[in-house]
Amino acid sequence: MAHIDVLDLPLVLLSNRGPVTFDRDASGRTVNRGAGGLVSALAGLAEHLEDAVWVCGAATDEDVAVARESAGQALVVQTHPIPHLLDPRLGEGEPDGPAIKVRVVVTDPAAYADFYSVWSNPILWFVQHGLYGRSLSPVLTQAEHDAFENGYAAVNRVYADAVADEVRARGGKALVLLQDYHFYLVAEHVRQQCPDVVLTHFVHIPWPGPDEWRVLPAGIRERLLTGLLGSDVVGFHTRRYARNFVLCASELLGLPADLDALTITVGDRTVRARYYPISVDPAALDATLASEQVNAHVAMLRYIFLDEDRQLMLRVDRTDPSKNVVRGFLAFGTLLEQHPELVGKVSFLALLQPSRTDVPEYADYIALIGGVVAEINAKYTKEGRQPIDLRMVEDFPLAVAAYSICDVLVVNAIADGMNLVAKEVAVVNRRGGVLALSETAGAHEELGEFAVTLHPFDIQQMADAFYTALTMPLEERHRRLAAAAEQVRTHDVARWLSDQLTDLRRVAGFA
Repeated sequence: MAHIDVLDLPLVLLSNRGPVTFDRDASGRTVNRGAGGLVSALAGLAEHLEDAVWVCGAATDEDVAVARESAGQALVVQTHPIPHLLDPRLGEGEPDGPAIKVRVVVTDPAAYADFYSVWSNPILWFVQHGLYGRSLSPVLTQAEHDAFENGYAAVNRVYADAVADEVRARGGKALVLLQDYHFYLVAEHVRQQCPDVVLTHFVHIPWPGPDEWRVLPAGIRERLLTGLLGSDVVGFHTRRYARNFVLCASELLGLPADLDALTITVGDRTVRARYYPISVDPAALDATLASEQVNAHVAMLRYIFLDEDRQLMLRVDRTDPSKNVVRGFLAFGTLLEQHPELVGKVSFLALLQPSRTDVPEYADYIALIGGVVAEINAKYTKEGRQPIDLRMVEDFPLAVAAYSICDVLVVNAIADGMNLVAKEVAVVNRRGGVLALSETAGAHEELGEFAVTLHPFDIQQMADAFYTALTMPLEERHRRLAAAAEQVRTHDVARWLSDQLTDLRRVAGFA
């Protein structure tokens, strides 16, 4: 990974899920490092700083036990070679390898339920991904107002107090990195308690324009915006999202704003909206691709899908309505109807991870996916070959194997903050795979020129785009893929973090 530039300030990180989780087995307490490029990048930064602490929520029962045992204090977790919690009672005072200070926050269960399962998901998620139909949803009653006050706002205050406590422990001056849509109110609370702090908040999901935010009650949307404006920098994946945020501050709060400079004036402060496209760790992906487990999956997938000059389309998604899986399958059905010569020659492998099945909209969507797949398979199965192979599974080695041999990757999201699957495929595909990429996915701003563009609502356009991708000359496929891979490899997750810290150096007066 590229060199990470760091500030000469203590660091406090905040995210809903932390760098490690605690569990318990027959041998006692276990420590498991979090997965994913974001956790790896932020953990890598924290491990190499002299003074850094990661504030996060409890994800397991053992997390809760650890938090209560520590009485709100940060704990030291050695992350390599074997993750474990350093226990001063056993004389484990100093780590002998990379380590992270972790402060696990526990909140009232009822408040957390309102915070997470009412406001974070589905309300904020649906607003920011444009999923509300408006004619019938959302229906916001006093119950939702109460859930905001007693859940979202209350939990944000608890986390803000924990962050401010860590900042005060460092003399009142620190760099605070806040992550995502769960914590829109935290920055304002922290700044009120620690006015000398340097704050950035990165929003990992789309930020729509002012009209979409008008779905929410005026008082609530104003509090969300005002909370975020407690930051010095608010980061997004794309320029469009950053511009939308500035428009919201101008139109919904009436604040002076500069759409060209992407700045907002809040009293005597200037808040900067910036865009930093998140990325992947190519070296880690290369290592995964070379593993024995992935090689075994590749052999199996080739045997199933790629004999006799057949082609493989792929999607890897959560079963979130924003991923637009149903329309993607409908477009594939249209492709087979209009190009019968492809029946039996093209397979569509869908690796889907069930998501938020306790939310009715999500459970209904999973059922709808299954119905559409059954209908297409019943109509177009030929010589025992079903056109769609739907697997409800979360298996990253299997996904990487499929990435490496697919002919077309389908990303037709209604809205997506970035979509790292497109970047992962660009890095590991060895078959000249074509990216069929929604124009409304954040990744399109960066990779669109190398992709076949999809309109997420236009079934015919998507079917035509699939045909273009499947029939594209191999030389052109490899040219596009090589260009996309170069873009991703030179703009990896470490650069995503480094670019943010470089901007913050200027804010803090170090550059």
